[in-house]
Amino acid sequence: MVFIDDTRLALEAAAALANTHPDTDRDGADRLSDLADLDAFLRDRPYTGDIRRDAEELAEMREIRPRLLALWATDRDGAVPLVNAMLRDGRALPQLVIHDQYDWHVHATGDDAPLATRILVETAMAFVDVIRADEYDRVRVCEADDCAGVYVDYSRNGSKRYCDSGNCGNRMNVNAYRRRRGLQETP
Repeated sequence: MVFIDDTRLALEAAAALANTHPDTDRDGADRLSDLADLDAFLRDRPYTGDIRRDAEELAEMREIRPRLLALWATDRDGAVPLVNAMLRDGRALPQLVIHDQYDWHVHATGDDAPLATRILVETAMAFVDVIRADEYDRVRVCEADDCAGVYVDYSRNGSKRYCDSGNCGNRMNVNAYRRRRGLQETP
């Protein structure tokens, strides 16, 4: 599955932001609870445009996480109204732009739009590509029995079963081995 760079970056950022929600965490922890968490998210996923790094922006970012998670909780047809609502709410007006190290790509909001709005719209635009490419079966929730992390499977054969956020693949493989051997599973 091949998506252009801006689509892949938006999908990865959306999954990472969704995975800060307590419902996706093995321990139920909120991984976006303060400005330091927001700074860490932005350090790993730099955004252009206005970024305030204040309590209001943190609250807006926390508020959009359920909307992002909803994209992983539905199928292709169910995602369409969610994506359309994100585009409508963000007053999306797609335009080609070029900046920094990125070649021509689409921005659908102005640089002065709130960060949370820009993320919602970029996520919606990325999901437009996923839907149009008929690759929604790659939008997945971790299959580990103790994790609800979300991810997009970019593997060639579509075989990825676990997210990257909690070392789930290794843990589940060790547990399967231990079950086969009659040993105690690891937490």
